[in-house]
Amino acid sequence: MNTAVMPAARGHLAQVFAQYPFEVLSGEDVWISTGDGRRILDCYGGHAVAALGYGHPRWLGALERQARSIAFQTNAVPMAVRERAARRLVEFSGLALDTVFFVNSGAEANENALKLACLQTGRTEVLALEHGWHGRTAAAAAVTWGARDKWYGFPRTPFDVRFISRSDPTAAEAISERTACVIVEPVQGLAGAYPVPTPLLSALRRRCTEHGALLIFDEVQCGVGRTGLPFAALRAGITPDMITTAKALGAGFPVAALLLAPAVADRLKLEQLGTTFGGGPLACALVETVIDVIESEQLLENVVRVSDYIARTCQVGPVTGIQGEGFLLGLKLTRPAREVQRELLSRGIFAGGAADPNILRLLPAYTFGEAHVALLAQALSEIAP
Repeated sequence: MNTAVMPAARGHLAQVFAQYPFEVLSGEDVWISTGDGRRILDCYGGHAVAALGYGHPRWLGALERQARSIAFQTNAVPMAVRERAARRLVEFSGLALDTVFFVNSGAEANENALKLACLQTGRTEVLALEHGWHGRTAAAAAVTWGARDKWYGFPRTPFDVRFISRSDPTAAEAISERTACVIVEPVQGLAGAYPVPTPLLSALRRRCTEHGALLIFDEVQCGVGRTGLPFAALRAGITPDMITTAKALGAGFPVAALLLAPAVADRLKLEQLGTTFGGGPLACALVETVIDVIESEQLLENVVRVSDYIARTCQVGPVTGIQGEGFLLGLKLTRPAREVQRELLSRGIFAGGAADPNILRLLPAYTFGEAHVALLAQALSEIAP
């Protein structure tokens, strides 16, 4: 999935991640500086996290101000910054989801969404789409395509899981009175920026409503502006019962959120959910700031405009097509993505791999511009098809 190599020395870090062949020392906007003196154009954004790039002054300012005020306090006491962040996220979403539960990671958000679906329906079956990725915790990994065959590790899943087609609208017919929920990435990230067709999403919404199942949109990677809209659900014109999101939400600070429809939120009970660090004041201050920056600097408009420029200029060299939305794009290649990734890196450009070995992913900061795209297009044109 990437050009990574394992480090020669084990050191003290658990050897569970393959390593790219460069060390990052610092970053500025969409550029990263390496230990060997290179300056690399980052088209990967820390795996879709660095939505504002590196060193954005307002992000840094919000972090410092909140740290000087109070860096942490328990969820057992009210804090205005937490309430402000929740309100800004609800307003930004543009959806009829009016309640927020802050947690630490996308996997944790999915874990809680799946738990709520089982609690509120009393059912034991969960449906997920083929090729989807939802995380490495017990429930999230249970609905991650291929996890049980490769690395799941737990002796059993916490519920019955069925995988259905990611493209055929008739797959929604699998939803029944046994189904607690369906979880789906509207744009599948690791699968190579694959947009799930709107007819299938619509069919899932309709069947879930008919059978009393809950619909969960996993927008951990595709949410908070990455597709050029606050959430990909808006493009499909569908309101799920829950949305999970993370990555771009803190633009580098660990934070995630579960957004709930009123019908789900109204059934919550005290102590059904919990978290120590979720909703901490540093995270919430940055959620509020990230949304403010996205809106005030017209970054959604930039994502849409520059994404279109990528589509018009980057189908060169080994690139035969581009799929995805906004700044969650998959370059379809005539050659293995690992080879193209390596050649781009030799030209000072860092892009990401995907589960599909012939797709290279672009997940840049929302400040990525036409001049940066021109550098990418030039480098791709120099690579043999």
